[in-house]
Amino acid sequence: MNIRVFVASAFLGLMLFSCGAGRNKVNDLAINTPIVSHIDLSKVTDDKAPVIINPGRFTVETVTYRLPRVVQGTYAVSDFGKYVEDFKAIDYNGNDMAVSKVDTNTWRIENAKDLDKITYKVNDTYDIESKGGIGGEEPFSPSGTNIEPENYVLNLHGFIGYFDSLKSNQYKLDVTAPADFVRTSALENMTSKTSEDGKFVTTSYFAPRYFDITDNPMMYGNLDVEEFQVGDIKIVLSVYSPNKVHTAASLKGTIFKMMKAQKAFLGDINSTSRYDIYLYLSEEKDNSPKGFGALEHHTSTVVVLPESMDEAALSESMIDVVSHEFFHIVTPLSVHSEDVHYFDYNAPTFSKHLWMYEGVTEYFANLFQVDQALIEKEDFYNKIMSKIQMSKRYNDAMSFTIMSENVLKAPYKDQYINVYQKGALIGMCIDILMREASNGNRGILSLMKELSNKYGKNKPFEDDELIAEITEMTYPSVGEFLNTHVVGDLPIKYETFFEKVGLEIGETKIKANYIMMNGMPIVSGDGQAGTIFFTDAVLENSFWAEQGAKPNDVIKSIDGTALTLMNANQVLQDVFMWKPGREIEVVLDRNGEEIVIKTTTTQGYTTGEGIIEKNDATQEQIALRKAWLKG
Repeated sequence: MNIRVFVASAFLGLMLFSCGAGRNKVNDLAINTPIVSHIDLSKVTDDKAPVIINPGRFTVETVTYRLPRVVQGTYAVSDFGKYVEDFKAIDYNGNDMAVSKVDTNTWRIENAKDLDKITYKVNDTYDIESKGGIGGEEPFSPSGTNIEPENYVLNLHGFIGYFDSLKSNQYKLDVTAPADFVRTSALENMTSKTSEDGKFVTTSYFAPRYFDITDNPMMYGNLDVEEFQVGDIKIVLSVYSPNKVHTAASLKGTIFKMMKAQKAFLGDINSTSRYDIYLYLSEEKDNSPKGFGALEHHTSTVVVLPESMDEAALSESMIDVVSHEFFHIVTPLSVHSEDVHYFDYNAPTFSKHLWMYEGVTEYFANLFQVDQALIEKEDFYNKIMSKIQMSKRYNDAMSFTIMSENVLKAPYKDQYINVYQKGALIGMCIDILMREASNGNRGILSLMKELSNKYGKNKPFEDDELIAEITEMTYPSVGEFLNTHVVGDLPIKYETFFEKVGLEIGETKIKANYIMMNGMPIVSGDGQAGTIFFTDAVLENSFWAEQGAKPNDVIKSIDGTALTLMNANQVLQDVFMWKPGREIEVVLDRNGEEIVIKTTTTQGYTTGEGIIEKNDATQEQIALRKAWLKG
């Protein structure tokens, strides 16, 4: 699932997304019975949900129970044990047993042969986000949990833990909730039982092992759901919009068109019959989640985005975010290393190949759009140029495999976001090299198909052997590139690869955002006055220049909302998402004179560094470019 980070701007904050199984061990149970777990949403108090774990009868004296420290798909410490309170072990006579808390996420129980069940309460993470957390790192919102009367985001790794040697045991999960709740889950629904008074329904789910508990989120509450087919894949779209600004029905067309294009792009890669999308729209209040983006699961994704987005902006974000997550059905679902297959939630080791898991996935999420004519090739060039510019903000002379393997440690963890920039560019370079060596017939999608056929979701590859395998399956030029620029630390000269397809980097006219330009904001702040004002760059933005905006104009209000340093992040984030055709009213202060801009937005342009097609490109270069962009 790999946590994905989508960088909107340097100061507007990060939109994180997400971007990812245990070995069999000796069983501690006399009989390999399912571990019965119960989340009771009918008895929530103070945003805390009661949980009961019944593991069956143990045959050993001591057992250890854990909640995940790290979950698959994230490359940061979450410590879900921090949100557990009132942890108790109960014996068969109903008495409390002695429990020792080993660390934040771990409890040890002696005399385990007498253990009947474990009980505890789970606090949600969304509220904690707004209060600065409990200490240390906090879960990224799409990997977190929400417990509110109207909505429950049940990332089950936040509620259900595991016994060290029983991660391969089956799980039976019961969830009790008000009868009028809408509920969605990709876990197999076994039975449903209504209480005698008809107020509550207990739904029983089945999970083959603990991995499936962590890999199948749920959403309960006041939400709306749309189900539809894209080829042979059933898509289930669940949307929670607290103020009913957006609906599943309003997004259905966008998701259908996008996934139809993705399926066409992938061709015969087909590793799932169902895909779930859970969209939580944040009100951006103090107790709302702040980490915008998505977290992938093997056959689903949890997305958190601002509810304030207009329909066009939300649709565009869903295409960028969800398309990335859906492409994870290729990797890591179908192609992954032993580190992923045998994931350790407490002390994980990480694969060297984030360039593939996240980078190639992000590359596909951009390439398919031009391949399937969802965007123009110039828009694709701009996306690639943006990634080149963003990648330069990180250490361009760092081995990607070393960074990936040590992603939780300094100085590597601060470089993780580059997997979505330089990682995607690595995928692009391999794609062009393969097209060149095969006369346009093979690309990186061909490679991923071949790896998927060789391995598949149940067979991991050996991490240290992958580069050699890819070299053998492709061409010497690909192996040389990987060893020089991915295993090695030599920066990539992208101009060399663009030359192969008749492109070059040069000054050109490019589309301009309404608040960002060439990767930098066109506004700044005055800390003493508490105001936001346009910088000199506003004159280079054709839209604002046409409206008469000038450097040092103080922005007093935008669409009726006064702009201050305190709310700038939220208000300007909305401006970042503006699209042409929107009616706006912006009030400026120019040396005491009030200037009102009331207009309809049009597409602005600026002059900047971009990727352009060479006038003297050869027919061979043009043919290779066509094969690269159109498959």
